[in-house]
Amino acid sequence: MQEDIHFRNIEYLHRGSAKQQDAALVIDELEIMDHLISYDPILVGTIPIGIDIDGSDLDIICCVSDFARFEQEIKARYSRLIPELTFSSRIVNKIERMVVRFQYKDWDFEIFAQPVPSSNQNGYRHMMIEFKLLNRLGEAAKQRIIELKRLGYKTEPAFAELLNIPGDPYEELLNMSSWSEDQLDIYISNLDMDKERCHE
Repeated sequence: MQEDIHFRNIEYLHRGSAKQQDAALVIDELEIMDHLISYDPILVGTIPIGIDIDGSDLDIICCVSDFARFEQEIKARYSRLIPELTFSSRIVNKIERMVVRFQYKDWDFEIFAQPVPSSNQNGYRHMMIEFKLLNRLGEAAKQRIIELKRLGYKTEPAFAELLNIPGDPYEELLNMSSWSEDQLDIYISNLDMDKERCHE
């Protein structure tokens, strides 16, 4: 799938907005995608799809089964450069996860690891359905999402507000992530929403 290839290589950031280009430079400087290559790293969240606001962080997801080794490798690579590395682990829905957080050159980083293929993780699936929706809805919808986020909405609730999605926005968008392209096209054509707001 073309979108998958697009987001697995951060080269697209170098051709993006000023903020995306700055993010690419910092990621390249840390060589973090190269260091994490064996864990199938993918940058997800709002910055890759251009709906970030001030304070948005850089979220990298990884597929990890040996968490002790993963933590040891990150400490070996970055503990001297970034002494404030933090690691937290917990089990959610019987699946272990680890989150690594740190700051570097005014950027907040979050590395999310779990023993699930990166492209099957919720962070990636959310980003991809949001990317597809924005491609269909246009610039006005994108700006409305940014506006909602500045008002305090999290990303998935912002999409639910825009699209009048009932129920749990996180689960509903995950369900939509499995839809075919034709299903998405039909959904967009049938939307009962302010066309001027979302299709300009």
